[in-house]
Amino acid sequence: YNALHGTNLEVETTNIQPVMLERVLYMKYYNDIAMLIDGKIVILIEHQSTINKNMPFRFLEYIERIYEKITTKDEKFGRKLVKLPIPEFYVFYNGKDDYPTESVMKLSDAFMQLDGKLKNQLENANYPLEISVKVININVDKENPILKRCEALKEYSEFIEQVRFNIENDVPEPLTNAIKEAIKKGFLSDYLNRKSTEVQNMLLAEYDYDTDIAVQRRESFEDGFSAGEERGISIGLSQGITQGAHQKAVET
Repeated sequence: YNALHGTNLEVETTNIQPVMLERVLYMKYYNDIAMLIDGKIVILIEHQSTINKNMPFRFLEYIERIYEKITTKDEKFGRKLVKLPIPEFYVFYNGKDDYPTESVMKLSDAFMQLDGKLKNQLENANYPLEISVKVININVDKENPILKRCEALKEYSEFIEQVRFNIENDVPEPLTNAIKEAIKKGFLSDYLNRKSTEVQNMLLAEYDYDTDIAVQRRESFEDGFSAGEERGISIGLSQGITQGAHQKAVET
């Protein structure tokens, strides 16, 4: 929070409440980080190694569920105005594809394009519903100022850079060696000394998840192609039988 806002809030004097949504499928939590600061600001952060342009849509779902989680039915249906914490949405990106140091995604980018009179009516108008997501590139080579303001995030980025270097250069046991190298250089050394096994499992799980999705897509395509091929054969046979019967009737 301090790195994002340039503040110096202290943990001891700030009320920080985790409001992550509970687990679904592969991840422990439905969203990566959601925290309520002094009951007034709710910050949602997602970490991604591939850019997903649907993040504003996903954040819309997250914030709706979080608001539902921190309010009661009595408040929602009562006549008194319910005070809601201000939401902020961030994506920390550290993938291989080149991406700006900072950029913004908007929910309105996904809205359907209009033509004619409808377009004229909405031209230059503010959309009734909007979500803005700030995308922050935390790759070391981008030298984003946030890395200077948050040492842990900087060390994490340097650690991931070491993992990639080991994999790309065929270093034996790339994850284990990356952890050893990070500890040697002082990157997240205290955490990695205590949690090296968990970190390896996390990195392997992320790889397995991506691989699993890729395999599922390929298998879906192959199944679809096979089904289409079978349908084509079936249609061809059906047409052949029909044409044969028609020819036989003509000859008769």
